[in-house]
Amino acid sequence: MRLGLLALSVAAPALGQDNSGLRRLETPDQIRGWEAVGRVDIAGGGFCTGALIAPDLVLTAAHCVIEPGGAPVDAGRLTFRAGLADGVALAEVPVLRTVAPEGFGASNPVSVEDLLRDAALLQLAQPVPTTVAAPFVVALPGSGDEVSVVSYAEGREEALSWQQLCHVLGRQDGFIAVDCDVTFGSSGAPVLARSAYRAQIVSIISSGYKDDDGTVAFGMELPALVDSLKARLRAGKPSSEAVIDTGKPKVRRIGVGTGADDTGARFIKP
Repeated sequence: MRLGLLALSVAAPALGQDNSGLRRLETPDQIRGWEAVGRVDIAGGGFCTGALIAPDLVLTAAHCVIEPGGAPVDAGRLTFRAGLADGVALAEVPVLRTVAPEGFGASNPVSVEDLLRDAALLQLAQPVPTTVAAPFVVALPGSGDEVSVVSYAEGREEALSWQQLCHVLGRQDGFIAVDCDVTFGSSGAPVLARSAYRAQIVSIISSGYKDDDGTVAFGMELPALVDSLKARLRAGKPSSEAVIDTGKPKVRRIGVGTGADDTGARFIKP
C-alpha cells in the first residue's frame, strides 16, 4: 500500500515549499468564514475535525466513526462543536445519525480501497443556523496545486489552526496527496481550494506520514462519495443512530476533551 501512495508524489515539488505556517484562530474576527469547521468529540475516545456541508450535515473521516473491524461508533457518543475556541463553541450539537461507506474498516490492515472512501456524514440532532455557520460546498479539485487546511490536532486541540497555503503533491485514481501541516486529531479536516467566491472543500485528511523532509497527508476526491453517503441517509440506512433529546443547538462554555491519541489522522512511519 505504501508504494502505491507514494507514487502520488513522484515528480512533485519539494515538500513544504513556500508553505505558510499555522495561524491560531481564537477571536471572532479570526474565526469569521471558518465557523462551519468544528471539533467532533467522541465521548471516551478523543476527537477529529469536521465541517458542515449542510446545516445539519458534518463531513468527517469514516475512521473517526467506525471502529477497527468495522463496528460503528455509537452516534450518541458524538458531539459537533462548531468554531470551538478556548472552551467556547459557536454551536454545540449532538449527533443523531452517522453514515459511512458500507463495509468500511472491516479489512486489517487498512486497505487502499478504504483510504479512498474514508469519509462519513454526521447528521446533527438539529441544524446549525446558517447565520451562525455557513456550510461549505464540496467540489472536485481544480488544476491548481495551492490549497489550505483548517484543523484541530494533538497539541492544538483548543482552537482551530489555519494553514493558509500548502500544496497538492499529486493526484491519482481518486487519491490526493498534500504537504499540509496535519497530525493526530486532524482526521476529517477540510482541504480547501479557493473559488471565485468562497473556499470549497476538495478533500479531507485521512492519513499520512512524517519524515525528515516534512509531512505527506492523503485524502480523496469527494463529490461522488458524499452523494452516495447522502443517498444512504435518505434510504434510512445509517451506520449508527442515537436516541437523544433533539432540542435546540446549544451555545455554551465547554471543557477541552482528552484522548487525542485515541483517534485522528492515521500517520505512518516512512
